[in-house]
Amino acid sequence: MMSFLLPRILLVKLSSFGDVIHALPTLEALRNLYPQGQITWLVEEAFVPLIAGHPALDEVWGVPRVRPGQEMGRDQVLRLLRLLRRVRASRFDLVIDLQGLLKSALWVALARSPRKVGYDRTRELSYLALTERIPPYDPEAHAVWRYLNVARHLGAPPTLPRFRLGLTPALPDFLASGDRPWVVLHPGARWATKLWPAAGWAQLGDWLSREKGLGVIITGSAADQELADQIITRMREQALNLAGRTSLPELAGVMQKARLAITADTGPMHLAAALGTKVVAIFGPTSPGRTGPFGPGHRVVRLGLECSPCFQRHCPEPRCLLELAPDAVLAAVEKSL
Repeated sequence: MMSFLLPRILLVKLSSFGDVIHALPTLEALRNLYPQGQITWLVEEAFVPLIAGHPALDEVWGVPRVRPGQEMGRDQVLRLLRLLRRVRASRFDLVIDLQGLLKSALWVALARSPRKVGYDRTRELSYLALTERIPPYDPEAHAVWRYLNVARHLGAPPTLPRFRLGLTPALPDFLASGDRPWVVLHPGARWATKLWPAAGWAQLGDWLSREKGLGVIITGSAADQELADQIITRMREQALNLAGRTSLPELAGVMQKARLAITADTGPMHLAAALGTKVVAIFGPTSPGRTGPFGPGHRVVRLGLECSPCFQRHCPEPRCLLELAPDAVLAAVEKSL
């Protein structure tokens, strides 16, 4: 443990949506370990709202996202340069890399600190930026436990994971006045191989509305609007399409008040779980043991083919989801309700 009373700590966890939520218990463990320390979190700008108001944090520094082959705008370049100077000008007593990728290693290397901690043998040779390497983690362990293990390496006692968000859920006004309970369907995901067909979602939505008397709300990003429209078109019952129409606090408000969230393997799945809403998660090419909804009461639906999990973003024949029958999802939802 550090001998000084006010250590300055830089936590590097840039992305993604779900991974940032998975790292929240580690932040809590670090705050308990260093109650008087100053903790700064380096995170991509898109995820700043998730943690900006967190009571365990002193500062959040947003990183403009740099996409390979995509030209950066002038304002983005200026923000990046200011952040580069800020990181380099600061002195930290401890830098923690929870990302384990080249993009995080570059910031770790830039930061001035005598102690830079993270896992050994991480991808893209990112471990070379560290001064203190923790033995490689069990790849089958859940991300929450992998990150918490870093805090325990530093001296944090074992505790139950605690999830607090930096944002305050804000239910849209037009929902706040309603009295009909609802279920959230969140069908979108960044990988095409994670997508369950729209016909299955539509059948599920109709069943929830007709047989269970529940309101059905479809959420998602702007990129999910086309999929949401396809689901709405196939449904016979009414559903509210909010894909691309909610802020992050509003999405959290909708998730928090839902009877149940039924999702693909995506960041908002973890948001719902962190808010205490029960989740039924539909998995295909990824491992629920590594990144499934964390905590009791959640259910995962998957076929469990020999080729799954394959962790492939592209597949010529994604049988793991194309062949997943709606009845299997309905059965899990029935048990969760």
